[in-house]
Amino acid sequence: MNLVDEILKLKEEKNAIILAHNYQLPEIQDIADFVGDSLELARKSQRIDADIIVFAGVDFMAETAKILNPQKKVLLPSKRATCVMANMLKIEHILEAKRRYPEASVVLYVNTTAETKAYADVTVTSANAVKIVQKLDADEIIFGPDNNLAYYVAERTNKKIIPIPEGGHCYVHKKFTIEDVERAMTVYPKAKLMVHPECNPEVQEKADLIVSTGGMVRNACLYDEWVVFTEKEMVYRLKKLYPNKRFYPANEDAFCIGMKSITLKHIYESLRDEKYEIEVPKDIAERARKAIERMLKLSD
Repeated sequence: MNLVDEILKLKEEKNAIILAHNYQLPEIQDIADFVGDSLELARKSQRIDADIIVFAGVDFMAETAKILNPQKKVLLPSKRATCVMANMLKIEHILEAKRRYPEASVVLYVNTTAETKAYADVTVTSANAVKIVQKLDADEIIFGPDNNLAYYVAERTNKKIIPIPEGGHCYVHKKFTIEDVERAMTVYPKAKLMVHPECNPEVQEKADLIVSTGGMVRNACLYDEWVVFTEKEMVYRLKKLYPNKRFYPANEDAFCIGMKSITLKHIYESLRDEKYEIEVPKDIAERARKAIERMLKLSD
């Protein structure tokens, strides 16, 4: 059985579409109808004419697609496709921060569960966090769950950023160290350093460019050679888009287990059996949708 042919056949039969994050395996990216970052995928999910959305990403992304498309069936191909960082933030972290800072706005990274998004005033992605925080009236911002993204936003706005929870991080981006920076500069002396804002502050400070994965796609045209400080599959995406440029992973061990839990077989089985369907309780979905839609409006 040729899995790709079977997937294409099932997609047509069921009026389905495959959305894939930039960190997915190359063969998943190749079969996807659209590949992008969290913000791009959220927008795309609202604009598609399909009955079924197969989300090749992690659970919080599929939840976001379901929240924005309650009438569509949203499938997550693997139950193991979860985000460790998203699960670090609990409702009690938000409530405690609100008790301490009652006038603060709650700004949550989209890398959060649906139930915590329900407590947000607005959600953000790494692509739009600075822009949205700057637009808010509040001078104090409760920001979760990534402490490094909170640092990035604090450095670029005039707001007091209160990060929650303490130590919130992406384990993939935590892998990047100053030693990786020094090695990149030595091995690839002509290359520029392209760094995700989830990386540690000392790595950010050495970057030629600090951007989301979508920003990496848009800005890779600026130079001919890059060392990429994010999940390693981003290099595949960039090489495919810019075959005449050179891209190198800053650390080959920087890979997301949740993202890599999805294979072509999982995509096929997900379409065939229509599993695993994402459901979000109505009350949570309605509250979370307001925060997500506010993000989409403020991003324009």
